[in-house]
Amino acid sequence: MNTIFYVIGGAVALAAVVFVGIYNGLVRRKNRAEEAWADIEVQLKRRYDLIPNVVEAVKGYAGHEKGVLESVTRARTAAMGAASTGRAEAENMLAGTLKTLFAVAESYPDLKANVNFLELQRELADTENKIQSSRRFYNGNVRDYNIALETFPSNIIAGMFGFTRKELFDLPDGSPAENPVAVKF
Repeated sequence: MNTIFYVIGGAVALAAVVFVGIYNGLVRRKNRAEEAWADIEVQLKRRYDLIPNVVEAVKGYAGHEKGVLESVTRARTAAMGAASTGRAEAENMLAGTLKTLFAVAESYPDLKANVNFLELQRELADTENKIQSSRRFYNGNVRDYNIALETFPSNIIAGMFGFTRKELFDLPDGSPAENPVAVKF
């Protein structure tokens, strides 16, 4: 009789340990994905903060390119206010308008030689590289989290506690933002 009690008690204790381990693993993966998203947000904010400075630098040399400057400003505003579901598309539009801005800036040799503009160009290129890196890191964490939600037995525990899938931060195929903004002069 005591043996059966010990076996049942051991099985319940083992099940509880496994349950807690799986639950804690899900929480850990979820928090890693959220932290990785916060890293993307930091880099996107850095980009948003640099864009007005770049626009002003270009405006000083290429003021008659008003349409390009306005489209960059509109795209920046749209990206800053985009909901998470439309974030990739808004970032895609912003990257496309930045490419147009830098293409226009290439027509102005004095601008390409301006020390302030060159520093802004370097910072923006660095930021674009960090965004790409942060995006890959985020997507890796989301992939691991989503796999844990879909595999047995963690899918049962995830369903019991309301864990939900996270979306990857992908860009549409063929979009201008698939490649980082080229800011070479």
